[in-house]
Amino acid sequence: MTLDSVMARLEALGTEKMRAFNAKNGAGENQFGVKMGDLRTLAKEIKTDHELGTELWRTGNVEAMLLATLIMKPKLLPADDLDGMVRSVSYLQVADWLGSYVVKVHPEKEALRQRWMASEDTMASRAGWSLTAERVGKDPEGLDLPALLDRIEREMADAPAPSQWTMNMCLAEIGIRHPEHRERAIAIGEKLGVLRDYPTSKGCTSPFAPIWIAEIVGRQA
Repeated sequence: MTLDSVMARLEALGTEKMRAFNAKNGAGENQFGVKMGDLRTLAKEIKTDHELGTELWRTGNVEAMLLATLIMKPKLLPADDLDGMVRSVSYLQVADWLGSYVVKVHPEKEALRQRWMASEDTMASRAGWSLTAERVGKDPEGLDLPALLDRIEREMADAPAPSQWTMNMCLAEIGIRHPEHRERAIAIGEKLGVLRDYPTSKGCTSPFAPIWIAEIVGRQA
């Protein structure tokens, strides 16, 4: 498929209802309003096409960027290019898909994690804390967990919302995965109160760290 043909397909799949939903959640005007399921179906049809993925990303269109994350080959992206992509995103759905399907499988993700943890850029910081939360749960060796808790205690309350969210994820992961730090993680969550009043649907777990930690640990008991 060509860039023009894919963009035409995306435009045809868009709906006014989905455009309104995206706009309500922070998407700009450069979007078609395509359902996530339709994007995944189209990605399966295209299969992997890194060159097309990079062209789609450069359009700045929300659905094109989302689709790009599904068809790119992460290992072909230079780390500096991926760094620029992460910093350029403003819509969180795109940031989440970029993180899940590209960043987390990139061969240089640890070097990028360290770079982003030292960055003052909101979206880079968000990605850095997301990767750190992943390491806390899967590969904590070499991480200074007390130092991470110190930093969370100092910075999370005043952090911009996008990076605050993944910083809170890291706090919860420490409390859930590492019993020796659980009491302090819960105490930090209670002290800061971040996401304490976040609206949570019935049957879902609150993102407020003390509740989140207690619920997941309780399930594991």
